[in-house]
Amino acid sequence: MSTRHVLLGLLASGPSHGYDLKRRHDEQFPEARPLAYGQVYTTLQRLVRDGLAEVDGTGSDGGPERTAYRATEEGTRELSRWAGEITPPAPFVTNEIFAKVVVSILSGGDPAAYLRAQRAAHMGRMRELTAVKSAAGAGLATVLSADYALNHLDADLRWMTTTEDRLTTLTAEVDAA
Repeated sequence: MSTRHVLLGLLASGPSHGYDLKRRHDEQFPEARPLAYGQVYTTLQRLVRDGLAEVDGTGSDGGPERTAYRATEEGTRELSRWAGEITPPAPFVTNEIFAKVVVSILSGGDPAAYLRAQRAAHMGRMRELTAVKSAAGAGLATVLSADYALNHLDADLRWMTTTEDRLTTLTAEVDAA
């Protein structure tokens, strides 16, 4: 995920200071890793340096002084270009679950036991996400994020089922080699 473009997107609704941008990011992307304040301010400085955002003013409102930023016209064009750009599917689809199954097969481990335990962990996470999106007051960002995660977990579960069905053949191939 492009932090610079996400922050530009948040600035599209009007000027904001870093603290507010971090809070809104964490609200709008609830299943994403929360942004660190340092990352927000570093990204804002780069956006200003690159002419995509500019300082809109500073104020304290009775608290610490805060600098507000707003997107420039160039920043708005950049955001529009990025948002319309097709994201190519990942050219390599290796993940940790796949790697652990392969290593378990190659090392004479118990890939079936691993897959059962991983399946249980996935099912637990799916129950959590279903509860989150079903909770009263769940906003659109929460529901969309939970649905996205649920679909990825479901794809993992389908892969685990297919792999478990093939374990005898896969193990035999390794043993024959």
